[in-house]
Amino acid sequence: MAPQFRSYVWDPFLILSQIVLMQAIYYSSLGLWLALVDSLLRSNPSLDQIFSYEILGFSTPPGRVSMMAFVLNALTCAVGLLYFVRRGKQCLDFTVTIHFFHLLGCWIYNGRFPTALTWWLIHTVCTALMAVIGEYLCMRTELKEIPLNSAPKSNV
Repeated sequence: MAPQFRSYVWDPFLILSQIVLMQAIYYSSLGLWLALVDSLLRSNPSLDQIFSYEILGFSTPPGRVSMMAFVLNALTCAVGLLYFVRRGKQCLDFTVTIHFFHLLGCWIYNGRFPTALTWWLIHTVCTALMAVIGEYLCMRTELKEIPLNSAPKSNV
């Protein structure tokens, strides 16, 4: 069998640790964005801003602020995908996993399945943003030239 360019080894501990790390990055950066936005607007922070699907909406200032924080969080987590996942092919997988666990968290927190259209809209947009930007950043690093000669060039 011919040697491969990259060896793919299925490592469940690595995958689980990356999922836990990305979930921690998701919630910590979302908390930081919400705290920053709340401090600018002099609003009281609440777990409802993260988990309640009823607060997200275009009609109220707290809803718009929360939606802005979710979008900024998607951009922040895309950078997290670059540093901790490092594979463009896996960005969509990790993004969907993060948002699936967030869906479960919202379901448990509210006691019922999220039915608000704005919740689904903002999380669909955030999933797409995070996956596409994360893949773009990872692909940029994967496609960098590999230096073949590390010796300095001599003047001839």
